[in-house]
Order: sequence, then structure tokens, then C-alpha cells
Amino acid sequence: MDLGDIILLSIALGMDCLIVSFSQGLIIHSKRRINSLKLAATMGLFQGLMPIIGYIATHRMYNFLLPYSKWLVFAIFMLLGINFLIQSLKHDRCENINCIDVKCLIGFGVATSVDALISGVSLRLTHTLLWLACLIIGFVSFIMSQAGFWSGNVVKSICPKILHILGAMILIGLAVKSII
Repeated sequence: MDLGDIILLSIALGMDCLIVSFSQGLIIHSKRRINSLKLAATMGLFQGLMPIIGYIATHRMYNFLLPYSKWLVFAIFMLLGINFLIQSLKHDRCENINCIDVKCLIGFGVATSVDALISGVSLRLTHTLLWLACLIIGFVSFIMSQAGFWSGNVVKSICPKILHILGAMILIGLAVKSII
């Protein structure tokens, strides 16, 4: 993957962070600055670390997977994109969860970074610099979390579902690009 692909992947992965943070920005009214930082730091940390686990797990199977790498990357991104679409279309209404304690932050971090864990496999198969990708993914997730949180109060009429669909389209686009 080149730098542009890493940035697009980071944006797609950061959509979950943006959506969760957006919903929290809509409903959290106390200690907004510290709560936005806690939420964004958690999201950035989990998003930045999870690809490492996927990357390392792929190491043992690398020689076996290498001949199929282009199609595996395609399948991973396509499945992630389809999953994003299914999740966004599953609910008829926009749902918000108000929780900002450590237990919820860890839950948000894990829930939003499962896709980042799986993307670590594609980072390995595409010979992408892991440290660079993880830094960019973590940073973009932090920024998108901050943007989501602070725009939550301003843009109350936009359903986070639209952002989820946008993330799905980016992932599907990366899937198609991987086989071209």
C-alpha cells in the first residue's frame, strides 16, 4: 500500500470512531473537553495497536498466503465494507449510547478496532510499513474522534448511519483497487 492507500484505510477505519464520538458529543454535556480527549485517545490507541496483532498473526502463515495475497486483501476489504453497510442498514433509527467511564471507553475501543485488527493482515500481505500505517491509523482515528465529538453538538440532524455508509464505500473501493 502506498501512503494514499494508508490514509484512505485510516479514514475508513476511523468512521466507527467518528460515529461513536459523534453520538457521545450529542449527549455528553459535562466535562466535554476532558471527555472528548479521553474518548479520542482511547479510539486512537486501540485503532493504532490492533493492526499490529493482525500483522503478527499473519507472520506465521505468510509464505502460504503470499500467492493469494491480492485476493485475500480484496476479500478482507470487501467483507469489511459489506459489514459496514449491513451494520448501517440494520437499524431504522440512529442510536446513541451515553457512557464515558473506563469500562465503556475500553468497550468502545475494542468494538471500533476489530476492523483495524483485520486490516493488519492486509498490511502484512501488501508489505506496508507497519509502524507508519499504525501511526497514521491511530492519528486519523484520534482526529476523527475529536471531530465527531465536537460536531455532535453542532450537527444534530445528521444520522451517523450516513458516515458508516461512507466508510463502507471507501473500504469497497480499496478492495476493488487491490485487484486492479
